[in-house]
Amino acid sequence: MLLMILIGGLTGSAVGDALSQSLPWLKSTSLIGLEPSTLDLRFLNITFGFTFALGPLTALGMILGYVVYRRI
Repeated sequence: MLLMILIGGLTGSAVGDALSQSLPWLKSTSLIGLEPSTLDLRFLNITFGFTFALGPLTALGMILGYVVYRRI
């Protein structure tokens, strides 16, 4: 399921980038996530964080990926 949602999101993102020249509103995205923060234990450094850019066609692609998964 996660693979289909990921593929749908990537496809939607690519289509949104391709069409953003003629439809500029497709380029609008919302950034969701956590800024990177580091845990330093002297012998081990761990960095946590992620950012997710959600655009209209990315969201649509993720939804379609889920629908395709449910039909399989």
